[in-house]
Amino acid sequence: MNDNNINAQPDREELNSGMKKENINRISGYSNTKATLALAKASFRSIIRSPSAVVFTLAFPLIFILVFGFLGGGGTHIDIGISPGSDLKNPVIVMLEKTGMIRLVKDKSKKDFAKLLEKGNVDAMIDVHRKVNSVAYSVNVVYTSASMDKGNILKSVLNNLFYDKNLKPSIAEIKESTIHGREYKTIDFILPGQLGFSLLSTGVFGTAFVFLSLRQTLVIKRFFATPVKRSSIVIGEGIARIGFALIGALFIIVLGNLFFGFTLVHGAITVVNMLVLATLGVIVFMGFGFIISGIAKNESMVPPISNIVTLPQFLLSGTFFSIEAFPKWLQPISRALPLTYLNDAMRKVAFEGLNLWDVKFQIMILVIWGIGIYAVAVKVFKWE
Repeated sequence: MNDNNINAQPDREELNSGMKKENINRISGYSNTKATLALAKASFRSIIRSPSAVVFTLAFPLIFILVFGFLGGGGTHIDIGISPGSDLKNPVIVMLEKTGMIRLVKDKSKKDFAKLLEKGNVDAMIDVHRKVNSVAYSVNVVYTSASMDKGNILKSVLNNLFYDKNLKPSIAEIKESTIHGREYKTIDFILPGQLGFSLLSTGVFGTAFVFLSLRQTLVIKRFFATPVKRSSIVIGEGIARIGFALIGALFIIVLGNLFFGFTLVHGAITVVNMLVLATLGVIVFMGFGFIISGIAKNESMVPPISNIVTLPQFLLSGTFFSIEAFPKWLQPISRALPLTYLNDAMRKVAFEGLNLWDVKFQIMILVIWGIGIYAVAVKVFKWE
């Protein structure tokens, strides 16, 4: 009998709590919208006061942006496109491959190569044909002003090959020209990657720590004694995190543009498109945070689990280096990660001037990731 009374006690409390909520709603006209905004405001203040949030969202990405921004462009590899129909077994191509710094890009049309040259995605295009009625080869090299530094290195390499008796004029003659394209700087690659990592850190670490802490300190349980809805708690926290992430993203973009010449092809329109992508990215990454807060039993478990989620994406999603530079067996793994598609979309919008519809494939992959992540989050997330 006593056991039944004890078991019935929580039911009475829930019933009384529910009746109180109904009475408050009926008497005072309680607004969950106001409650959501109040929660968002309070959460935003707590984020600003959190050193770790500021470090991961602003300080950490800015350090890398400053380092790579001051270092400027450059690299040890030169990407050369092989014109369709070019002789691939000629001595010129063979000698270029032996240099160790030349990477040959094949199997693309002249139209594709023209676009790649304009963007600086390849540093030059070479066309080698045997001369009519001759044993010698004609070498036609097209450079791009979007990558003049590597173009100059390539000129030196070719000069050494031709004038160091490796390739005599009787074997091959060279013709050179240059097309004009937008300069592709190191900051144009690094900044979108660091921005993506900032959004990933904000979404994962911030969400995981906050909801686990709210649950352990019984703050969420106290919320249940008020008329506030569970959705208001989640939406309020989400608004705060998205707002903070967008402020950080805007700061990073403006700083990169003003001090390091980060390319924004369409100015303010490009910035708006990047912020839209940032919003989608942080919403998806918050899903990882919800999952971690649900499976972590205490706060000490949050960092290792979060690092399992963030570090592979940080290293393999093209944050510092192009995915093409990775071993071929590793590239499919990189292309399976959501941060890869956010970084790719950011770069295409910023440097190439594409709009959101042009990067719909990347957006679609992020949406698919979001659906899958939140489906798991609903299963594992705990309120108490």
